[in-house]
Amino acid sequence: MTPHNASDDNRWSDLDRPPLNAAALRRGLVREGGLWSAVDVVQRTGSTNSDLVARAAAGRAGEGAVLVAEEQTAGRGRLDRQWTAPPRSGLFFSVLLNPAEVPVARWGWLPLLTGVAVATGLSRAAGVDTALKWPNDLLVTVGGEERKTGGILAERAGDDGVVIGVGVNVSLRAPELPVPQAGSLALAGAVNTDRDPLLRGVLRSLEDWYGRWRSAGGDPDASGLQETYAAGCATLGRTVRAELPGDRSVVGEAVAVDGDGRLVIATQDGVREPVGAGDIVHLRPA
Repeated sequence: MTPHNASDDNRWSDLDRPPLNAAALRRGLVREGGLWSAVDVVQRTGSTNSDLVARAAAGRAGEGAVLVAEEQTAGRGRLDRQWTAPPRSGLFFSVLLNPAEVPVARWGWLPLLTGVAVATGLSRAAGVDTALKWPNDLLVTVGGEERKTGGILAERAGDDGVVIGVGVNVSLRAPELPVPQAGSLALAGAVNTDRDPLLRGVLRSLEDWYGRWRSAGGDPDASGLQETYAAGCATLGRTVRAELPGDRSVVGEAVAVDGDGRLVIATQDGVREPVGAGDIVHLRPA
């Protein structure tokens, strides 16, 4: 009998991190009349967003396609920032949406909607209070300190599609964190770090919020999205410095998220300046 060698390639080498059950996920999520049309789990890829954009372009993915990776080697955040984590330590997935009946001008709400859905789903399924940092970070509290545990990235896919990628650190231990300011659900005291129910909870929440928003024609007020986002947004009420292209910055209190999903900053001069997610390089406490 050959000696057992628990290599990284052995899917059972880390018993705290069992693989996702693709068949069970499909059974739980893909149903007649529902949003999710396909759920694929791959062992390893560069970026689920890049892969799903390519599948959509080739006509191999339709609305409601979900692509999940056990490991991402070239995960991207906003502005092409890198996102890496050990295999099976988090939720790394992308979804394809085609909100054809919503005016394109309102599509900017999709990353914020996803933030609300992920935060709501994780609060229920993991028992962890998750806050949102505008425009696209998920925050948890570790030892009394806010830490980034996840992020959201939306990309256009052709003329009528949007691919939204989500990365969430689930079981990362302190020595595994990419930077000391990062966090994970486990470090935030999650009652559950089993990724199957977490992913199902997040995707059901996303289906619910997307349905509400779409039924309202993308209206963030009528769908309840604007109010819910503001209630869960840790950025509001704080003094921030928004660094914009061309070395320009705006400093003031973040007072609101407007109807276009922009962060409204009230400066000392009494000016209320809206800043769009596409225009910002960094948002920092001032």
